[in-house]
Amino acid sequence: MHEDVSRQLAALHLDPARPLILCDADEVLLAFMAAFERFLHGRGYYYIWRSYALDGNIRLGADGGAVAKARVGELIEEFYADHGATLAPVAGAAAALERLAARADIVVLTNLWPRHLEARRRQLAGHGMPFPVISNSGSKGPPVAWCAERLQTPLYFIDDSPRHHSSVARAAARAVRIHFIAERRLSGLLETAADSHYRTDTWPSARRVIERDLAAKGY
Repeated sequence: MHEDVSRQLAALHLDPARPLILCDADEVLLAFMAAFERFLHGRGYYYIWRSYALDGNIRLGADGGAVAKARVGELIEEFYADHGATLAPVAGAAAALERLAARADIVVLTNLWPRHLEARRRQLAGHGMPFPVISNSGSKGPPVAWCAERLQTPLYFIDDSPRHHSSVARAAARAVRIHFIAERRLSGLLETAADSHYRTDTWPSARRVIERDLAAKGY
């Protein structure tokens, strides 16, 4: 785990008596793909909804070839730097988390450049989600394991990426893992993550999954 991530985690104030929900941001709390696609179109690029990946699906011009991986990274950075504020909240996210916050602590665990962290915190708070945000780098298993080692209460992990579910399954197996993809065009391209416990793409359903599990565990 990167030392900067360790510092952020150490600054968290986790209540040992409360369950914890670790939740991704893009395509879970914020509608990334819709905003990113508009950004691409504004620069003459197109996104072809062929697979669950940015690499290989971004094209220059309607009939152009795939954009090189290095350029994809540059486009994502340009988007966050100048257009990150255009991300809309995912339907129902704020209401569901507000209700869950009465029974559990909530931390947003997002893979994001640290220089955009404060902007993301303000953005989420502006959408009614004023929760701590951790800017992670790489796999999410290590930070989830860090939390699991410090809490005996129920632990939940919500993310759109199968690789993060696999990482958490290896590092913190007791975490209840919910595979969530808000963008319908994207969710249809991917089967349920093999290392997740549940798949749901709406917040009312995700809330019910967590509430039922909390009740079954006496919380």
